[in-house]
Amino acid sequence: MKYLVLALGNIGPEYADTRHNIGFMVADFLAAKHGARFELGRHAFTTEIKHKGKIFVLVKPTTYMNLSGKAAAHYLSSLKLEKESMVVVTDDLALPYGKLRLKGKGSAGGHNGLKSIQESIGSDEYARLRFGVDANFSKGRQVDYVLEQFSADERIDLSTHIERAADAILSFGTIGLERTMNVVNTK
Repeated sequence: MKYLVLALGNIGPEYADTRHNIGFMVADFLAAKHGARFELGRHAFTTEIKHKGKIFVLVKPTTYMNLSGKAAAHYLSSLKLEKESMVVVTDDLALPYGKLRLKGKGSAGGHNGLKSIQESIGSDEYARLRFGVDANFSKGRQVDYVLEQFSADERIDLSTHIERAADAILSFGTIGLERTMNVVNTK
């Protein structure tokens, strides 16, 4: 069984370790944990890891957040996967910092990366693991906030939250969406 893990973020050193790049950070953690290295492919940096007999294709789009759908459509097609085999990892302003939410479908909720994916694959029925980054910004400062690095206080337990997100992804592939939702969404 093969799964596509579409980790959202923006390429370039100016975006590294920012709230909007939490998807990339989770994918980097998974790759490092399994000794995998990313290579440049079409529309993305990609690598594969294996866990409990399953293959997880980790994809970090190079299209920037607002065009993430190009990578989603390309890799679903080239890997011959159905959208049910894809999980998107993204930041979420509506969730408290560090809170995880896994859903099997839903709106883009104003997130440009999710909007692009839904337009490109023609559906909102795909799994998304939302990583809470909180909404601790003043009016009109949303873009600045998500493009800032995590605060010193947030960095204290950031690695723990990233590891929990990585575990949720592996669980999605091994025990399925519903059972993983029951675990992830209750914490």
